[in-house]
Amino acid sequence: MTNTRKLLAASAALALGALTSTAFADPKEDNPNGAYVGGGWGQFRLDIDGFSEVTDTVNDISESDDNAWKLFAGYRFNPYIAVEAAYLNFGEPGDDFETSGTDGNYRVELSGFSPYIIGSVPLGPVELSARVGYYFYDVDVHLDLDDPGPDVDSKHSDSDFIYGAAVGVTFFNHLHAQLEYEVINIDSDIDANAVWLTGAYRF
Repeated sequence: MTNTRKLLAASAALALGALTSTAFADPKEDNPNGAYVGGGWGQFRLDIDGFSEVTDTVNDISESDDNAWKLFAGYRFNPYIAVEAAYLNFGEPGDDFETSGTDGNYRVELSGFSPYIIGSVPLGPVELSARVGYYFYDVDVHLDLDDPGPDVDSKHSDSDFIYGAAVGVTFFNHLHAQLEYEVINIDSDIDANAVWLTGAYRF
């Protein structure tokens, strides 16, 4: 998880810079409400205990990860409550696996749209927040099994609860940088989460 560690280190340095600089802003006093737009880059982690498409053929798959990105826009009613709409692309995590009868590899593509409600607690230059939403997404599961197993392609749309927490700082009253951790509640047999480093412009 080297990329995740880089995200954490970059965000820690960003927060330290904000605390020791005169460039940071207090969201309670400087630009406390209004629209914003932004984007982010992250690391998505997927851990699957089994694929329902092939019943008991493939089980206990090790976790995989891939780069992810998102674009979003929102509105802050005040320093404490906001609404947001985001497009989330979680890349194509995949890996090799072994089963009792054959080997192979898999790939999962996941992308879609999510509306959120966000609650924030401004603590001077630092801002803590939590978000809840619903993720409407398309998923494409591809299994490439070695002989004699069949290849499997499964495409469908779904929706699931999504939630997360974040810590951020605002510079020059408008530029907000944030480190986020987010979980998609897909299934009891699937762990799906992401670490994000995002930037937003608050108008």
